[in-house]
Amino acid sequence: MIELLRADALTRLADRDPNATPGFDGDKAAGQEALAAGVDHLSALQERLFAASTAGERRRVLLVLQGMDSAGKGGIVRHVVGSVDPQGVHLATFKKPTEQELSHHFLWRIERELPPVGRIGVFDRSHYEDVLIGRVRELAPAAEIEQRYEDIVEFERRLVRTGISVVKVMLHISADEQKARLTERLERPDKRWKYTTNDIAERMLWDDYQRAYELAIQRTSTEVAPWYVIPGNRKWYARLAVQALLTDALERIDPQWPIASYDVDAEKQRLAAT
Repeated sequence: MIELLRADALTRLADRDPNATPGFDGDKAAGQEALAAGVDHLSALQERLFAASTAGERRRVLLVLQGMDSAGKGGIVRHVVGSVDPQGVHLATFKKPTEQELSHHFLWRIERELPPVGRIGVFDRSHYEDVLIGRVRELAPAAEIEQRYEDIVEFERRLVRTGISVVKVMLHISADEQKARLTERLERPDKRWKYTTNDIAERMLWDDYQRAYELAIQRTSTEVAPWYVIPGNRKWYARLAVQALLTDALERIDPQWPIASYDVDAEKQRLAAT
C-alpha cells in the first residue's frame, strides 16, 4: 500500500483515482476491521517512543495533513491519531497567519509547533499553505513562491537530520465528493459548525488548487520526506492508509523500552517488605 501511494516529481493528480483503494482489496467493513486491528500495534509503538524519550531518545514523527476543505483531515485526527495515548501527541492547526507571524519568515510559526521528542506531531494544514493558497490567491510574488519550495525542501531535510520522521499526506478527493460533503454540512445541524461561507469561494478555484497541490508535490517530494497521495473519497480507506504510514514510520524508528536505572530485584524486595 505504502509504495502505491508514494508520489514524486512526475506525479499527476489526474492519474490518481480518488475512489481507489490501492493495496487493499476489501470493502468498507473489511477496511474498518483492519483499522481496528491495527490500533493496538500503533498504540504500543507510540508508547514505546514516548517511554524511550525519557531515557534520551530524540526521535519523533511529524504527520503533515493537507487536502481541500472537507477532505477528511479531522477524521484522520480523531480515528487514527486519536487511537493512541493523547499525552504522546502534539497537534497543531494552522489558520490564517497573524500580524506577528507575517512579520517573520513563513516557516517561523511552523518551527514553533514542531513536536517534542518522543511525540507524534500532527499538522492539520501546514507550511504548505504558503505555496497552496499563497499561490492560488497570489498572496506573495511569484518569485517568492518559487523560493518557498526550495526553503521547504531544505527545512524538511533538516528535520530529518535532527531525528524527525516526516510523513506528508495529501487527502485526494473529487470535486463531486467535496460537493456532497459540503451539502451534508449544510443539511445537518450537527455539522453546520464545520461549514464557512468561504468554502464556496475556495471551491470555485478547484482547478487552480489542484494545480497548486500538484506543483507542491512535484517540487517537494524527496527521498527523505516523500509525499503520499491518498485517495480520500472513501474515508475508511484514507484512515487505514494513514494508520499504515504512521505504523511504518514508528517501526522504522523501532523505539525500545528504556533500561531501568535502578536495581529491579532490590526494588522488588523492598516492595515485598511493605
